[in-house]
Amino acid sequence: MHDKLLQYIRSGHEITPEETEAVKTCFEPVLFSRNTVIEEEGKIPGYLYYIISGYLRLFYMDHNGNQVTTHINCPPGFFTSYTHFINQTKSDDCVECITDCELLRISKENLDHLVAHSRMMKDFSISVFQQSIAYNENRSRELSALSAEQRYLKLLKEFPDIIRHVPIQHIASFLGMKPESLSRIRRKIIN
Repeated sequence: MHDKLLQYIRSGHEITPEETEAVKTCFEPVLFSRNTVIEEEGKIPGYLYYIISGYLRLFYMDHNGNQVTTHINCPPGFFTSYTHFINQTKSDDCVECITDCELLRISKENLDHLVAHSRMMKDFSISVFQQSIAYNENRSRELSALSAEQRYLKLLKEFPDIIRHVPIQHIASFLGMKPESLSRIRRKIIN
């Protein structure tokens, strides 16, 4: 499982044999079944996950007790409640496996160790978190600037497999709409 992560790292950074071994040591392979919550609200996130296969979502419970999906991710990608993981604070979010997932996970302690002992890992970590910030800024802009239909079409264009793997209610919530609205949009597009 480590080969996919190492390939991802090598796509933008040179990694030494020592750094390769450190990555293999610090990233633990784990398997989770679909619908498993792997990070719970009210707790400090224990891990940063690298997705080998499967779909994950980040969600919180609103004041009416409804789940609100704020992020969905698939390979290749890192996933956690980032701010709370980095700051080691209690999260308002849950991380759930939407499908069966193969993941590599690293604790904050091991991530700090890698970053402290490897300039490449420090640079790589910074680039991962910069991508996360850019993604969140773009997502905020799209939620306010694009229509519901435009958001759905953009999602389909960028992640066409999402419909086969992610339940419609999670997609609708992620796109900021009710499942009924998404169903209307989908019928309109098909016709």
